[in-house]
Amino acid sequence: MLRRIDFGDYDLIITFLSLSKGKISVIAKSAKKSTKRFAGVLELFSALEIVCREPRTKGLPVLEEATLRQPFAGIRADIYKTAYASYWVELVHGWIEENEKQAGLYRLLEYVLGQLDGGNVPDKALSILFQMRFMRLCGLSPNLIVCSSCRTDIGQIHHNNLAVDLSKGGILCDHCAGGAPRQLYLSKGTIKQLIWAEEGNIARAGRIRFTPQALKEGLLFLEDFVPFHLGKKPRSLLFLQQLRR
Repeated sequence: MLRRIDFGDYDLIITFLSLSKGKISVIAKSAKKSTKRFAGVLELFSALEIVCREPRTKGLPVLEEATLRQPFAGIRADIYKTAYASYWVELVHGWIEENEKQAGLYRLLEYVLGQLDGGNVPDKALSILFQMRFMRLCGLSPNLIVCSSCRTDIGQIHHNNLAVDLSKGGILCDHCAGGAPRQLYLSKGTIKQLIWAEEGNIARAGRIRFTPQALKEGLLFLEDFVPFHLGKKPRSLLFLQQLRR
């Protein structure tokens, strides 16, 4: 469940990410006043099995039944976890179109929410993993292999700390970084761990032990890179950054 908003005095409009149909929005009639029908079920981040019916006239599908499959209650019980999950679901909600199947994105979100709920992987590491893989699924992966200007391979760049140019989409060599605007920097060690997080089996990637430096640099980079290339900074990210301060 990605979002719920009030509609009138009693109804809710709810947006889900589904495995078979992508993002779907439905209306839950009288959901705010009924104490039995949807009690304790329609909570953010939870995984549900739902049954809807098409409206008789134009409008949203009507939610008829909702069965809770995974509540992810541990997320909502912790303000930091809630902030991270809110950022991820806002990215998903804002990026994908209605009724466009996104099985890879569904499985990614399901995995990170499950790990966040269970506390098996540090929150910051999960956020790096999610953002790297989310951007790859969007076709907007950062270039961390060659200089984004002259295409010099990272192995031929002598400095350990490489500048990043958001407008060019990735790292810069020493020569090309000279005239760049305000810069972020990534160490080669951080770059290696970011690439590992993006590639291969997601469960294996989730076991990466990020160094403190990689966590700090990776989050600083991605939380600038992702909003820049998606065109806006999510409100939930602003809240998350304020919370971490």
